[in-house]
Amino acid sequence: MSVTIHGASVRRVEDPRLIRGEGTYLANRSVEGELWMLPVRSDVPHAEVTSIDIEDASAMPGVVAVYSHADLADHLMPTDAPKQPEATRRPLITDRARFVGDIVAVVVAESPSQARDAADAVWPEYELLDPVVDIEAAFEDAAPILFPELGTNTIYERGTEEIEDLHRDADVVVSTRIVHQRVAAMPLEPNNALSIPRPDGGIDVWAGTQQVSGHRNNISKALGIDRDLIHVRVPDMGGGFGAKIYCYPEQVLTAALALRLQRPVRWHETRSENLKAMTHGRAQTHDVEIGATRDGKITSLRVMATQDAGAYPVYGAYMPNFTQRMASGPYDIPRIEFRWRTAVTNTTPVHAYRGAGRPEATVDLERVIELLAAKLEMDPADVRRRNFIRPEQFPHTTATGELYDSGDYAAALDRALELADYQSVRNEQEQRRPSGHRHQLGIGISSYVEVTAPGGRKDWGRVEVADTGRVTIYSGASSHGHSHETTFSQIVAQLLKVPLDDITFVQGDTDVIVRGGGTMGSRSMQMAGTALHRAGESVIDKARTIVAHLAEASIDDVVQFDDGRIGIAGVPDSGRTLAEVAARAADPGSVPDGMEPGLEAEDIWIQEEATFAFGTHVSIAEVDIETGDVRLVSHVAVDDCGTIFNRMVVDGQVHGGIAQGVGQALLEEFRYDETANPTSGNLTSYLMPTAVDIPPIEIDHSETPTPQNVLGAKGIGEAGTIGATPAVMNAVLDAIRHFGVEHLDMPLTPARVWQAINSSVGATTSLLLGPDGG
Repeated sequence: MSVTIHGASVRRVEDPRLIRGEGTYLANRSVEGELWMLPVRSDVPHAEVTSIDIEDASAMPGVVAVYSHADLADHLMPTDAPKQPEATRRPLITDRARFVGDIVAVVVAESPSQARDAADAVWPEYELLDPVVDIEAAFEDAAPILFPELGTNTIYERGTEEIEDLHRDADVVVSTRIVHQRVAAMPLEPNNALSIPRPDGGIDVWAGTQQVSGHRNNISKALGIDRDLIHVRVPDMGGGFGAKIYCYPEQVLTAALALRLQRPVRWHETRSENLKAMTHGRAQTHDVEIGATRDGKITSLRVMATQDAGAYPVYGAYMPNFTQRMASGPYDIPRIEFRWRTAVTNTTPVHAYRGAGRPEATVDLERVIELLAAKLEMDPADVRRRNFIRPEQFPHTTATGELYDSGDYAAALDRALELADYQSVRNEQEQRRPSGHRHQLGIGISSYVEVTAPGGRKDWGRVEVADTGRVTIYSGASSHGHSHETTFSQIVAQLLKVPLDDITFVQGDTDVIVRGGGTMGSRSMQMAGTALHRAGESVIDKARTIVAHLAEASIDDVVQFDDGRIGIAGVPDSGRTLAEVAARAADPGSVPDGMEPGLEAEDIWIQEEATFAFGTHVSIAEVDIETGDVRLVSHVAVDDCGTIFNRMVVDGQVHGGIAQGVGQALLEEFRYDETANPTSGNLTSYLMPTAVDIPPIEIDHSETPTPQNVLGAKGIGEAGTIGATPAVMNAVLDAIRHFGVEHLDMPLTPARVWQAINSSVGATTSLLLGPDGG
């Protein structure tokens, strides 16, 4: 199958084996003699662990061992290193449980059922401590302290410089508080690991992770052994969404115990475990002020952000930094003051979740712009258009210091409004309002910019051509639904002019993947894709050099023909296939002096700056004013991720992101009660969007290539979530704005919407009767 590099909707080459049930996930792998590990988790949120009785559990049938920190203290080291070493998380509790789900001990048994029975027989004794669950309370002097050695729950207090008289040029200042609720990542496949000891003292680790090299390095640090002794592989993986960037204590423990017991040890998380033990996302609260002139020109923005880090300050503690970076969005805002602080609470630790700080910035802006438009009695689309950074301003440095590369934000907005038939929907909305129609119509707009490849802009790729003509490509990125096997193969197939079916894609194996930044931050195509592109170019250059050497010709006279053969320009019969060149390249005598044998090349790509994808989403919603029920009528997404390589894959990423945006806007929230006990422990209390919740989606794209890489590529993996969340939120609130409802926090559940309508000044007598009519 011949392919083109630019925009071809090539069907995913991964799909046939997955559809046939031939995917190999970790649960599909079995190893002779394997043991099952099960964590014993704290069922209290905050307590001193005074003792752990493991005697009865250790004597139960099939139990090989039961361990607490006292048994493994000398063997295990921290898996992460925050700025405050006193707050470092260790794989097993040392003295204090800090959230429901913290690991008190581990049971290792011959079967999962025997491990479960034994785990129930482990008896920790606790001295209960007062918990802190409210993030505002965590900062107070009288709050219970999670880490006495630290002496405070505060982890970070950072941000831009304070600006005196920030709103001095504003005629109008609008403010609101926005709660970005805590959500669970909910990948289809929960966490897992399988560790197998080797005779040489090393260990093979199979694990679901988004960064295989980083996982190896973290396990190396935790166990205190050389990383060359650790071989980490990632099988097919059912989703990650940022939560599988983190190297989990349970994964470290399987490796430690496999080495200790000299038997394979595996662990598979249940869904209820996953909800309380896998890192959560979002969990920020923002106080937002926006200043503008009477004609709608934004003059200033202030955000005071508070981040709940959960019980241990891992990556989530630093998340507001990304929100700060994107505080300007697509708008030319002269002055921005963004201050943020982070504290620990007795809740599940917070880490990256699809968008990782950028959705919060977009929700902030898109909500206050809606409020500003209402205050000025302007169309919200006009307010956005009035303030966009213009194409001729690029490259553009924002007030928070981000260097935007390229964009045409107004074009994306105009196209989205056109596809949504914006004015017609507005007209219908105006007809429904005075008529008392039960289903009120709302239109939500969200214009966004997201930083992609925000950090760690270094990646690796390798291309090899065998004497059979078979091409093998290696990437430091790791696909778990991202279609890398297809899109990366497209890049190389186009360069080498070989059929897509002749390419084998290798990922997720530290023995053959030299290095790599993993898959996160919408970085894969621009980083790993560019590295493979450059490696592919080097293969062609090497082939030309070898053919020139064999033909005793100048390299300048050797070209790649349209059919992929390498030969002398103007002499078609001189062409050699890549298979033929590879066969000659294997002979050291057939290559020039100083050249390594083999037709292969690798590349390390370092990108100087981040790239900035953008777009506009328009969501249309109906709200049943008698019940508060929300029905999404349609959703339009116009996104720009630079050069598009596979339209079908890009559209798929946007579809998935929109679904998660709908989930956060309408359904999802992980809750705790006032004593820090989780009340969202399963899928009856933590609601996920299903197919019936997702409206018809119409997708279009513009293409504004970035100058930051040769492909012109920006990221797309998180765009749908970033654009959709505020669009859906705005649509619902627009539908009930005429009842006097200015703002509601997510999720916009029927109960919350109905209560807001009936509590508002504009509520009618019939509405006050409630959904049951009495």
